[in-house]
Amino acid sequence: MDYKFKLISSLNKVFPGVEPGEELEGITLSGFWGETISLQCAYRADSLYTGYGRLVVNGSLKDAVRIREVKLMPSVLPCNGECDGHYLSKEPGLYPDLISSISPERITYIPRQWHALWIDLEAEEGMEGKQDLILQFYNEEQILVGEVRTEICIYPIHLKPQTCFHTEWFHCDCLADYYQVEPWSVPHWEIMRNFITLYGKRGMNMILAPAFTPPLDTAIGEERTTVQLVDVKVMGGKYIFSFEKLYAFFQMCMECGVKYFEIAHLFTQWGAKSAPKVMAEKDGTLVRIFGWETDSQSFAYQEFLGQFLDALVLRLDEWNLRGRVFFHLSDEPEEKDLEMYRKVRESVSAHLKGYPIMDAVSRYAFYESGVVDKPVPAVDHLEPFLKHQVPGLWTYYCTAQGKDVTNRFFAMPSGRTRILGVQMYQYGLEGFLHWGFNFYNSQYSLSHINPFQVTDAGAAFPSGDAFLVYPGEDGCPEESLRLMALSQAMQDIRAFQMLEELTSREYVMDLIRMAAEEPITLVSYPYSSQFFQKLREIVNKEIADRKF
Repeated sequence: MDYKFKLISSLNKVFPGVEPGEELEGITLSGFWGETISLQCAYRADSLYTGYGRLVVNGSLKDAVRIREVKLMPSVLPCNGECDGHYLSKEPGLYPDLISSISPERITYIPRQWHALWIDLEAEEGMEGKQDLILQFYNEEQILVGEVRTEICIYPIHLKPQTCFHTEWFHCDCLADYYQVEPWSVPHWEIMRNFITLYGKRGMNMILAPAFTPPLDTAIGEERTTVQLVDVKVMGGKYIFSFEKLYAFFQMCMECGVKYFEIAHLFTQWGAKSAPKVMAEKDGTLVRIFGWETDSQSFAYQEFLGQFLDALVLRLDEWNLRGRVFFHLSDEPEEKDLEMYRKVRESVSAHLKGYPIMDAVSRYAFYESGVVDKPVPAVDHLEPFLKHQVPGLWTYYCTAQGKDVTNRFFAMPSGRTRILGVQMYQYGLEGFLHWGFNFYNSQYSLSHINPFQVTDAGAAFPSGDAFLVYPGEDGCPEESLRLMALSQAMQDIRAFQMLEELTSREYVMDLIRMAAEEPITLVSYPYSSQFFQKLREIVNKEIADRKF
């Protein structure tokens, strides 16, 4: 029986029928204290039947690495009808994505198929210089059938904390629905903490706070599971608000490394025509007092909103969160919605008292007219905002951005996801927003899905758009290749910023251009694993040379 083993980049996606290239043999990976340094080991057995074996880890890093397996996940919709040529495949099928725990005592060798192990090193203080890693593979007869080895250089330097904003909208209701627990019960809080701990660890430092159940991706007239953090009581024409759960949510997030917060949208998606679902205690019964049937400009909702915002801002100031909280009005309004957006903006401005309004808007007219403080245009609509030098500019992408630009679909090369960090640094972008950290519903939330079986929101969004993590056993999240590529993008920015402090921005940009060997734009960029390996090797060494 013939076995093959190859160390490869973390950016490779290994398909069963394709031998992976771009080996890491002879290449020393490097990183800094606090970074996660990742690679993969691809393997194949030319056998008649499925067999099993075990893995033994040796070398100076044997107790420092975590090894998991990369699993294939199904995709009915890998891409939209309009896309470019830079996809790994455009056909439905199985795609490598889930990074799942594995026992090193049981490695599965499937006949004539390539599979991959995912290897993480959390570089910590005490680790310094070149460290070696040796992986030895055995078959069922305990015979050594393969060995791979590499070196990882750890520089005894801490990168500066992340300064760019990164938010992936966190769907509290989806966790309650999937694990079948009562929203805001003790089990729900425990599950939330597990997911938010990973959220913060992987470079997401801003989170969506559902003061009211977010009116996102919900069919008109329908509603999502209530996860309202603010308790409301109706007392005549007045409302009494309790912010205890909201404060507890903020505290938990901060303990998990999340520093910034978005108050979920105060009006419905795609035009701000209605109020979000608001539940309140009225005459001793919990009832819905506002929803799709409520016109956003109605006196009743405007009166409620004014009282709510005044009370909330008072509490936010008491909690010393000014400067760390942003408000949303309506997601993705179009130019035809500008006047309605202006109306809702005018209705809340006096109550927000300096708290900024941020929304995903891709039409420059919204910023030009002054109705949104911090516009977040889609990455394929950035040019007008860059041309007018909008300060503190963010960007986002979603299902619609599948042609030419960066994104995170299963079917895209991982480098096409990671290039976001280089582009954010090059264009001076302040933050990145995405709508789906853990959206486990079909489109418009008409039904719940099992994300291990349905990865495209019911053939609505290309696989990979709706979530970055899978809901694992015991209420713990499992990671994906795409999550790790985005985390690496944030680490890249931190490395660029440190070298800029030691040299200059132009110096760093010259190094990026040299590594790319081509101009980098929003629609033209390198995404090979060699590019990122070369770039970080140069940047890391430049930092180390200047620090010592």
